Amino acid sequence: APGGRSQGGDQDTSFWWQCVEQPIGKLLFRRFLEGTPEFSAAGALWAQLEAFEQCEDVERAEAAKKLQGRFFTAGGAEHCGFLSSAATAAPTG
Repeated sequence: APGGRSQGGDQDTSFWWQCVEQPIGKLLFRRFLEGTPEFSAAGALWAQLEAFEQCEDVERAEAAKKLQGRFFTAGGAEHCGFLSSAATAAPTG
Protein backbone atom coordinates (compact mmCIF):
# COMPACT_ATOMS: atom_id res chain seq x y z
CA ALA A 1 0.00 0.00 0.00
CA PRO A 2 1.33 3.52 -0.73
CA GLY A 3 3.21 5.22 2.11
CA GLY A 4 3.39 1.97 4.09
CA ARG A 5 -0.24 2.22 5.12
CA SER A 6 -2.35 -0.91 5.40
CA GLN A 7 -5.32 -1.51 3.12
CA GLY A 8 -7.62 -0.03 5.76
CA GLY A 9 -5.48 3.10 5.93
CA ASP A 10 -5.48 3.16 9.73
CA GLN A 11 -2.11 1.65 10.58
CA ASP A 12 1.35 2.22 9.17
CA THR A 13 3.04 -1.13 8.54
CA SER A 14 6.31 0.15 7.10
CA PHE A 15 9.64 -1.01 8.51
CA TRP A 16 10.60 2.60 9.30
CA TRP A 17 7.51 3.20 11.39
CA GLN A 18 7.57 -0.16 13.21
CA CYS A 19 11.32 -0.60 13.81
CA VAL A 20 12.69 2.94 13.90
CA GLU A 21 9.95 5.32 15.03
CA GLN A 22 8.21 3.08 17.57
CA PRO A 23 10.33 2.68 20.74
CA ILE A 24 9.12 -0.85 21.56
CA GLY A 25 9.48 -2.04 17.96
CA LYS A 26 12.93 -0.49 17.75
CA LEU A 27 14.04 -2.15 20.98
CA LEU A 28 12.71 -5.55 19.95
CA PHE A 29 14.24 -5.38 16.49
CA ARG A 30 17.63 -4.31 17.87
CA ARG A 31 17.52 -7.13 20.43
CA PHE A 32 16.73 -9.55 17.61
CA LEU A 33 19.71 -8.30 15.57
CA GLU A 34 22.09 -8.36 18.52
CA GLY A 35 20.92 -11.81 19.64
CA THR A 36 21.21 -13.50 16.25
CA PRO A 37 24.84 -14.34 15.41
CA GLU A 38 24.55 -13.67 11.68
CA PHE A 39 22.94 -10.26 12.34
CA SER A 40 24.90 -9.14 15.41
CA ALA A 41 27.25 -6.94 13.36
CA ALA A 42 24.22 -5.17 11.86
CA GLY A 43 22.87 -4.54 15.36
CA ALA A 44 26.21 -3.17 16.51
CA LEU A 45 26.43 -0.98 13.40
CA TRP A 46 22.96 0.44 14.05
CA ALA A 47 23.89 1.29 17.65
CA GLN A 48 27.15 2.93 16.57
CA LEU A 49 25.46 4.95 13.82
CA GLU A 50 22.99 6.30 16.37
CA ALA A 51 25.88 7.21 18.66
CA PHE A 52 27.63 8.87 15.70
CA GLU A 53 24.56 11.04 15.10
CA GLN A 54 24.93 12.37 18.65
CA CYS A 55 28.64 13.21 18.29
CA GLU A 56 29.84 16.78 18.46
CA ASP A 57 31.10 18.07 15.11
CA VAL A 58 34.72 18.02 16.31
CA GLU A 59 34.43 14.28 17.12
CA ARG A 60 32.82 13.20 13.85
CA ALA A 61 35.96 12.65 11.74
CA GLU A 62 37.52 10.31 14.32
CA ALA A 63 34.21 8.52 14.95
CA ALA A 64 33.71 8.04 11.20
CA LYS A 65 37.20 6.57 10.86
CA LYS A 66 36.46 4.07 13.65
CA LEU A 67 33.13 3.12 12.05
CA GLN A 68 34.79 2.57 8.70
CA GLY A 69 37.53 0.38 10.13
CA ARG A 70 35.19 -1.68 12.29
CA PHE A 71 32.21 -2.20 9.98
CA PHE A 72 33.04 -1.21 6.40
CA THR A 73 36.56 -2.57 5.90
CA ALA A 74 37.12 -6.23 5.00
CA GLY A 75 38.82 -7.82 8.00
CA GLY A 76 37.33 -5.23 10.38
CA ALA A 77 36.17 -6.43 13.79
CA GLU A 78 32.52 -6.58 12.69
CA HIS A 79 32.72 -6.22 8.92
CA CYS A 80 29.25 -5.82 7.41
CA GLY A 81 29.91 -7.47 4.06
CA PHE A 82 26.22 -7.39 3.22
CA LEU A 83 26.38 -3.62 2.64
CA SER A 84 26.68 -2.42 -0.95
CA SER A 85 29.76 -0.56 -2.09
CA ALA A 86 27.56 2.54 -2.52
CA ALA A 87 26.55 2.33 1.15
CA THR A 88 30.14 2.12 2.34
CA ALA A 89 31.69 4.65 -0.08
CA ALA A 90 33.30 7.72 1.39
CA PRO A 91 31.09 10.79 1.13
CA THR A 92 31.90 13.23 -1.64
CA GLY A 93 31.67 17.00 -1.46
